[in-house]
Amino acid sequence: MASPGGGVSSGASDMDQRKRKRMESNRESARRSRMKKQQHLDELARQVGELMKENEEIMKKLSITNQLYGNMEAQNAVLRTQMAELTNRLDSLNEIISFINSSTNNHNYPLMDDEFNYNNNDPEMISDCGFYNPWINQPIMASGNNNIMY
Repeated sequence: MASPGGGVSSGASDMDQRKRKRMESNRESARRSRMKKQQHLDELARQVGELMKENEEIMKKLSITNQLYGNMEAQNAVLRTQMAELTNRLDSLNEIISFINSSTNNHNYPLMDDEFNYNNNDPEMISDCGFYNPWINQPIMASGNNNIMY
């Protein structure tokens, strides 16, 4: 097909121009796409860095928490042992009190009482259990006999 101004060459040049424009447009679109992709990768890399830093902080806090937990467990173990010992002592003391109460009801043993006059009410002559103990605060006498065997 011939064109009035120069024939075939004018139509071919329009097509070449459109083709060049399309290729240029495609290149620009590809360049924008690559830039967008690079920005996305940069953002992901930044997020990875932040998450790694946050993870490191969490791990440090977890380590400290685990250490504190271990210390608390050790303290709890000590307190449980002390509680068991104190419970046993209390049970023993309650048994002693029960025995004393049953003994005094049956045998009239003197206990510490405001009505009694033990050695001029000297409180140091009364034992921890409330019994009069004449051996408390007595001097220890040395013997002249050197028959000690080792």
